Amino acid sequence: MGNNLARLVFQPPQSSYGKDPNLFWLTTSREEVIPAFYIRKPDAFFTLLFSHGNAEDLGLIIRYFRDLAHQLRVNVFSYEYTGYGMSTGQPQEAAVYADIEAAFKYMREELRIPWAQIVPYGRSIGTAPSIHLAKSYPVRGVILQSPMVSIYRIPFRLRFTLPGDIFTNIDKIGGVCCPVFVIHGTRDEIVPVWHGQALHEICVKKGTAYEPYVLEGGDHNNLEMQAGDTFYVKLAAFLQHLKQTPISEKLQQQADDAGF
Repeated sequence: MGNNLARLVFQPPQSSYGKDPNLFWLTTSREEVIPAFYIRKPDAFFTLLFSHGNAEDLGLIIRYFRDLAHQLRVNVFSYEYTGYGMSTGQPQEAAVYADIEAAFKYMREELRIPWAQIVPYGRSIGTAPSIHLAKSYPVRGVILQSPMVSIYRIPFRLRFTLPGDIFTNIDKIGGVCCPVFVIHGTRDEIVPVWHGQALHEICVKKGTAYEPYVLEGGDHNNLEMQAGDTFYVKLAAFLQHLKQTPISEKLQQQADDAGF
C-alpha cells in the first residue's frame, strides 16, 4: 500500500534543467545524490530553506526565488527531492525527509549558517519536510504555504490517522517549537483551506502560531500571483517578527539539547 500510495502522491515532472556548475551536489543519509542551489544576498540576515511543490523541480523555481531573494533581502537555499530533476533514486516519504536533512546539514556545516537564521519554507507537499525538520531540529521559524493535514485527509476529512497514511503533518506540528506562519487560499482545489486552518489551530494551542494569511479566493497553484504585492509584504512581516522577537525558552532548549 505504501509504495502504491507513493506512486500516486509523487508526480515528478520531466527534468527542466541539466547539470549546472552552480548547483551543489549533496549525498543524503540514504545514499542518494540530490542537487541544490544557493542564492546569496550580501545584506541578508535570514536564509529560507525552500521545499518545492509536487509537480515542479529546481529549474522551474530558481528564477522566482532570485526575485524573491531580492525583494525580501534574504538568502534562499533550495534542494531537489530524491527521484526529481537530476536526483538519483525513487521518491518516497522517508527519502524526502532525508533530503531536507542533508540540505540543513550542508547549510550549517559547509555554509556556516546559524540555526537561528534558517527559516524552512514549504509549499504544498514541501510543507511536510519543512515540518519534519522543524520538529527534529531547531530553526528560527517555519512558513507553510498550502499545507496538508495528511495525504489521506485530502479526499477524506478524517478525525484520526489511518495506518499507511503519509505526510501526517497534523501529528507532527505540535512538536514544532518555533513560530509557524500558515498561508492558504480559500478556493484551494487541491488541498482545501481547512487543512491550513487545522494546523494553525494546533499551533495556537501550543503557543507557536503566527497570524495566518488566508487569501480570499486564492487557489493552490497561483497563490503568489493572485495575492500580488501583499504576498511579499506578509512574508516580510513574518521575517521581521522573527528578527524582533526573542527566541522562546522552549526553542532555545531544543537548540541546547541538539548541541547547537
